[in-house]
Amino acid sequence: MLVRTLLFVPGGRADMIAKVTRSSPDVVAVDLEDAVAAADKDSARRTAAEAVDALDAGDTVVLVRVNPPGSPWFDDDVAAVAASRAAGVVLPKLERESDLTAVRATLPAGAVVVAGLETALGVADCRTLLGSGVDAAYFGAEDYIADLGGRRTADGHEVLYARSRVALAARLAGVPAIDQAVVAVRDPDRFRLDAGHGRDLGYQGKICLHPTQVEIAREVFTPSEAEIAHARAVVAAGAAGVGVVDGEMVDDVHLRMAAALLARAGVPS
Repeated sequence: MLVRTLLFVPGGRADMIAKVTRSSPDVVAVDLEDAVAAADKDSARRTAAEAVDALDAGDTVVLVRVNPPGSPWFDDDVAAVAASRAAGVVLPKLERESDLTAVRATLPAGAVVVAGLETALGVADCRTLLGSGVDAAYFGAEDYIADLGGRRTADGHEVLYARSRVALAARLAGVPAIDQAVVAVRDPDRFRLDAGHGRDLGYQGKICLHPTQVEIAREVFTPSEAEIAHARAVVAAGAAGVGVVDGEMVDDVHLRMAAALLARAGVPS
């Protein structure tokens, strides 16, 4: 599944859901969790289901982020998604395989499940959890550091271990890893820098909290023409037995990195 951009939209805002595909995100998450106050959960669930059913999504995959397992709204949220036209769920704060099993049992066969790893236990057990049948996973830095009892900083050193661990677990499970959110939605430079760090760590896409972040994330997580050209040169050099490209040695690891980039770009090597 291609998830360069995962755009969140409040589940109680039918007007915003109707416009959410205008920025052409790869995936949309209609949010019943963080974007909805406790008193509005039931009405937002109805609003979200109706708006999703009325949405002409085109190529965008539309999911609904339900409330966490164990919350008073979880079962009703999952049942509402199963009865709607949504392609599946975003499952936040996943900590137990049994919760994923329960969701799969309620949703139609083939439904998409994107897992949120955003608690201390979820991150600690992420390799097991991601091997249990999810389609993609995101790292939620804000909730993780709150659960850990730490402090969120601009440089992000406090979440580097967990951010890296989730990327590694996703790679071993063979599912796309979606990088943390940048809550400073009016700071595109900060978003671009953080997205670049995420790509360097091995993430395939990024959470977007505003449509303006979608274009930046799509650019960062799509190989550029220069990167594609370099990767093709590396592959050609390997086939010809040449050991240097642009002044740098080429060996097996560089060939594998080049092949992976070309595959991500969807172009032949």
